[in-house]
Amino acid sequence: MSRPESSVNAGRLQRWRRRRIESAPKLAIKAIVSWPMRVAQCLAFVAIGAGLMWFYDFAHGMSGGQTHNSKEQLAAYEGQIGKLTAERDRFNSTVNAAESQLNMERAAQRQLAAQVKQLEADNMRLKEDLAFFESLLPNAAGAQGIAIRRLKIDPVAPNQLRYRLLIMQGGKGDQDFKGNLQLTVTAWQGGKSSLINFPDATAVEQEKFKLNFRHYQRVEGVLRLPEGTSVKAVQARVLDKGQLKAQQSANL
Repeated sequence: MSRPESSVNAGRLQRWRRRRIESAPKLAIKAIVSWPMRVAQCLAFVAIGAGLMWFYDFAHGMSGGQTHNSKEQLAAYEGQIGKLTAERDRFNSTVNAAESQLNMERAAQRQLAAQVKQLEADNMRLKEDLAFFESLLPNAAGAQGIAIRRLKIDPVAPNQLRYRLLIMQGGKGDQDFKGNLQLTVTAWQGGKSSLINFPDATAVEQEKFKLNFRHYQRVEGVLRLPEGTSVKAVQARVLDKGQLKAQQSANL
């Protein structure tokens, strides 16, 4: 056999061996565990299971104890809330009673203030009456004729002025006096001084300022002034058929 043929045969033999090796079943290498090791592993698994069961029972017992304690604490809290609620209701009752008493005292104070104001007004009228009766004495000055006593002016609201005066007739007073009252307000209005006369031309105002008395007549009312009026003084005049019988002024 020639050398080339032997080379060919060798190549075929190698390919056939390679195919055998590749087609042969593969072998898996497993570690061999001895039986004492297996027993130890089983004991470990059993110990872990027993530990888990013991922990579960312990946790369950602790949970039950905490639940019992929580119920006791809840009952204690409810008791405290009940006490606080009762105390709050008691305090509310006390506050309500005190507030009612305070309201009653305030109402009494307002009533007393109104009574004091009324008494002051009555006192002023009594003083005016006393001045009138003093003027009737024989030695009183100006006993004869018409006189104006105690002209008083008070602002009561914006652009409103209250007036009060006492008009008397001295002497024996054998006959009634019939005339009319006229008020003149000296004011500052629109940047200049002005005079405002009352009553105006209406019949209602004319009637309010009529005078008709034998011994004395008390006159009072409220004057309504234009917006922005600043009052300086008021002059009262008693007229009889256009003739001046008495006059008096009062500054504000």
